[in-house]
Amino acid sequence: MNQDYITIYVTSNDLGQRIDLFLSEKIKEISRNRIINLIKEQNIFFNNKTVLTQSFILKNEGKIIVNLPKPKESKIVPKKMNLDIIYEDNNLIVLNKESGLVVHPGAGNIENTLVNGLLHHCKGDLSGIGGVLRPGIVHRIDKMTSGILVVAKDDYCHKILSKQFKDRKIKRHYICITLKSLPKSKGIIEENIKRSKIDRKKMTVCKSNEGKKAITEYFLEKNYLLDKNVKINIYKCKLQTGRTHQIRVHFSFMNSPILGDHTYGKNMKFKNIPENISKIINEKFLKTKRQALHAESIGFFHPIKKKDMFFKSELPDEFKILIKSLENASELRN
Repeated sequence: MNQDYITIYVTSNDLGQRIDLFLSEKIKEISRNRIINLIKEQNIFFNNKTVLTQSFILKNEGKIIVNLPKPKESKIVPKKMNLDIIYEDNNLIVLNKESGLVVHPGAGNIENTLVNGLLHHCKGDLSGIGGVLRPGIVHRIDKMTSGILVVAKDDYCHKILSKQFKDRKIKRHYICITLKSLPKSKGIIEENIKRSKIDRKKMTVCKSNEGKKAITEYFLEKNYLLDKNVKINIYKCKLQTGRTHQIRVHFSFMNSPILGDHTYGKNMKFKNIPENISKIINEKFLKTKRQALHAESIGFFHPIKKKDMFFKSELPDEFKILIKSLENASELRN
């Protein structure tokens, strides 16, 4: 799509539709969000008149002109990084993000993010739907969370994958470690989430008529009894929705914060834990501010290959070290 504008004709069969929905259906390579932004920027015209709102209803036959301004030049500098790429083809990349790496540039960090590494690896060939600061980024995981991510190389792939996320067709599983048990060994946490009014960097559980719907399915994979009152748990979580900090907020709300989560688990107590395990927790998680949360797997329908894809990432070394020590301590106790 190298042209500066696109022409779409409205027929009698198209009348009654909202223009944003109509165009997102007609122009497959442009996302609805981008169409909305083009309307806000007054780059869409119907019968020679500027379209001012995304809810504009097509009441007459005619012609729509969609102006496509040249993309703004990105100021993000490509940077060579050792990316842990699990899978790559002409349309997308699946990779394993390490803990401590920010996904995309933001205030105070424009050089050392995953996007910088992706721009170098792909030589700039990434989807532009996310804007100049988030090229290729279909979804995110937190800075101090590790695990699997899918990145789009072209706009069409980005649009289809985004729709799969929106329609809850993406299968995502996480592994987390906690010092407190949830009431049941398996269940569903369904609590709405909104941004905290006290600390805008945090999210919080809210009433059902506020915030956004958030659903986390979980089950206990294993627990280790270290003392009469000390049990460390490994949970597997399936995201039915993908809200900011969702698992961390839900587990904290259930009084079982993620190990190492300084934001949602500040009052975690480490009493009666064997010294060697306490040392691992302190050195591998607390000092590094690394929360014990890992995006383990992802499944989706490939937009181009037209087949189901599933990828799994290996647990990070700090998880393996802690789990091995827990197994040894549990065996000794038995």
